[in-house]
Amino acid sequence: MNKKDYYEVLGVSKDASEAEIKSAFRKLAKKYHPDVSKEPDAAEKFKEAQEAYAVLSDKDKRSRYDQFGHAAFDQNGGFGGAGGFSGFEDFDPSDILRDIFGQGFGFSGSSFFSGGGGRTSSRRTKTKGPDINVLFEMSFEEAAKGTSTTVELNIDDTCDVCGGHGGTGAKTCSTCNGTGYVRQEQRSILGAFVSQRVCPTCGGTGETYTNKCSSCKGTGKKRVKKKIVVNVPAGVDTGDHLRVAGKGPAGENGGPNGDVYIEIKVKDHPLFTRNSEDLYVTLPITFAEAALGCKKEVPTLDGNIILSVPSGTQTGDKQRIKGKGLKSPARRKTGDLYVVFKVITPTKLDRKQKKLFEDLNKTNLKTSDFDLYEKYVNEG
Repeated sequence: MNKKDYYEVLGVSKDASEAEIKSAFRKLAKKYHPDVSKEPDAAEKFKEAQEAYAVLSDKDKRSRYDQFGHAAFDQNGGFGGAGGFSGFEDFDPSDILRDIFGQGFGFSGSSFFSGGGGRTSSRRTKTKGPDINVLFEMSFEEAAKGTSTTVELNIDDTCDVCGGHGGTGAKTCSTCNGTGYVRQEQRSILGAFVSQRVCPTCGGTGETYTNKCSSCKGTGKKRVKKKIVVNVPAGVDTGDHLRVAGKGPAGENGGPNGDVYIEIKVKDHPLFTRNSEDLYVTLPITFAEAALGCKKEVPTLDGNIILSVPSGTQTGDKQRIKGKGLKSPARRKTGDLYVVFKVITPTKLDRKQKKLFEDLNKTNLKTSDFDLYEKYVNEG
């Protein structure tokens, strides 16, 4: 089934501000939260609103959604930022819901993204770790040819001493009786609500330990430096994202690690400019070269070539050199190189050069371009 557009779900425009997006979600949450609404499809509508808000309230996820749509969160995604989130487990709307309904309100500790939308929570639910973004600045040549780089991360990874358990001698938490949550009843003008929150004793695991791990102090995670190798394909451009799956921070309760997104920034080149896979280079030529024609050496990504400049070349004229642009295996396309001519007017002349130009100017150098102009001026 095709998903609805997230902006349409929240009823906001694509240029909506963060405040407008939050306000729209508040209204839908008050209307469709299953603990409040009596409508038969309230749970599904609340789930849609929650999913839309999870993406549009996050600057990075919103940017990828704007670029790639729902495909941005497809498990099979990869180059160009089209892949990513296996779910929205890291999204927690509890703050905004408590703001709407009161401090003790919740939705029974279970996320609608888990698929059930129910009122119960399983013990030690495995949750995927958060995704992180890393900016990688690269040269124009590296972007054109592709490269391999090593990125160093500082992340919370699974403790190598306790294996992420947090200790030894596990026993059922006496505060929550192993559920990982404690229940709380709150009364409001809308009636009585039974809500759940994460157990403050066990942190939601449902277990405590006789002997806490001294290495991670019972958290199951340690701050570590981690190096990952990233293979950057040819043809990337500024703003592209590369997904490195499972190399991000550790998940909760044995859940999978998050993903690392490498955001590409390509440095400017002193000569080349880029338009998709096509390259442009400006070739300066003298008056004489433009008038008489000449042969000039032109740089390409594969080395210099000799280009024939036709006589009568004007500033702004260009020649296309097929297949000398960027090669992009990911897009299965090779661009062209466009050489744009620029006739340079000399600003300093010695006496000999000045005399030559004066003599040349006495000859008839005018073309039909001058005729129309002079006719108009003379008639005026």
